Amino acid sequence: MSPWAPAALEALIEEATVDAYGEDEQLTGFFTMIEESLAVPFTTTVLGVEVSVVGVDLAEDGRVVARCARGSVRQDIGILDLPLPEPAPEGWQWIEAYRYWAR
Repeated sequence: MSPWAPAALEALIEEATVDAYGEDEQLTGFFTMIEESLAVPFTTTVLGVEVSVVGVDLAEDGRVVARCARGSVRQDIGILDLPLPEPAPEGWQWIEAYRYWAR
């Protein structure tokens, strides 16, 4: 559950999608805001394993993904499924807005 009030999330959604026509352009708007605002790298835990989130990308299937690394192993994880650490990194509010929009 997001600590953000729906009105605050809706304001972020409006900012990310203001000039977007259709869902594909809206998704691109969210990706751009996340990519520009999220402070990377940061560490989080995925399935009990500590990983470093080194960036974000827009996957061919249309998902926004977090580029995760652990040593030499790399894996993309859908940003909707990415657990955020405490404290969350700067720019995390865009992930929360994207999650709210995607529901």
